[in-house]
Amino acid sequence: MPYEQAYQIQCDHHQQVLDSRTSPNPELGRILMVEHPPIITITKRPDAASHVIASEARLKDQGVTLHHTDRGGDVTYHGPGQLVCYPIIDLNYAKLRIHDYIRLLESAIIDTLAEYGIIGSLDPDATGVWINPKDNPALHFESDQPAKIAAIGVRVRKWITLHGLSLNLNPDMSHYQLLVPCGLAGRPVTSITQLLEDNTTPTHDQLSNILFTNLTNHLSNSLTYSNP
Repeated sequence: MPYEQAYQIQCDHHQQVLDSRTSPNPELGRILMVEHPPIITITKRPDAASHVIASEARLKDQGVTLHHTDRGGDVTYHGPGQLVCYPIIDLNYAKLRIHDYIRLLESAIIDTLAEYGIIGSLDPDATGVWINPKDNPALHFESDQPAKIAAIGVRVRKWITLHGLSLNLNPDMSHYQLLVPCGLAGRPVTSITQLLEDNTTPTHDQLSNILFTNLTNHLSNSLTYSNP
C-alpha cells in the first residue's frame, strides 16, 4: 500500500480510538500491518534530509520515492519484503509513558526474532533492534558489527500513537545504499533472510501473525501490571 494511503488509514483509526474515550467501551487501540512500495521517509529533524545520499536520478532509476513524515527519528527506508507495523495505541488507557512504549515495541520484536532462533539486542545509543554476530554464531553475517534489523519511529498525538516499526524480512538490501539509515553512518543493516537459510525464512503472513501475538501479549502484560 502506498505510504500516503496507509498514513490516512492510520489517522482514521487514530480518530476512532480517540472517539472511543467518551464511549461506553473505550479502546486500547488497533494494530495495522502493511508493506510499502520502495520509499524513503524523512522527518523534520534538521539534518535528516542530508542522510539521503543518492541523487534524484539514482532514486528514480531504483524506483524509490521520497516522502516527508511527521514521525520521530531520522530517514528510514520502506519497501516490499519489509513488515511495517503501525500500532494505534491509547497510551493513557495502557498507562504507558512514551519511553516505556518504545521499549515494549523493541521487546515484541526481540520475541518475534527469537521464534526463528535469532537473538536480537538493544543499543543504548540507538533506538531499534540489532543483531550482534557474537550472540548469533550460527547465523550468516556479512559484517562483524551489530547490524540493525528493525527500525522504530513514532508520533504521539493526544496520547495515542501513530507510525511504529519496520522489521526486515527480505527487502532489497541494495536500497539501503541510497541513504544513511536512521542517520547512523557506518552501521550495517540486515534482514531475516540474510541471517537464515532459505528454507527456514518465514512468509510475510507468518511473521505478521507472530509479531501481532507478541505485541498484544506485551500490551496485555502492561495492562495487568498497571491494573492489578
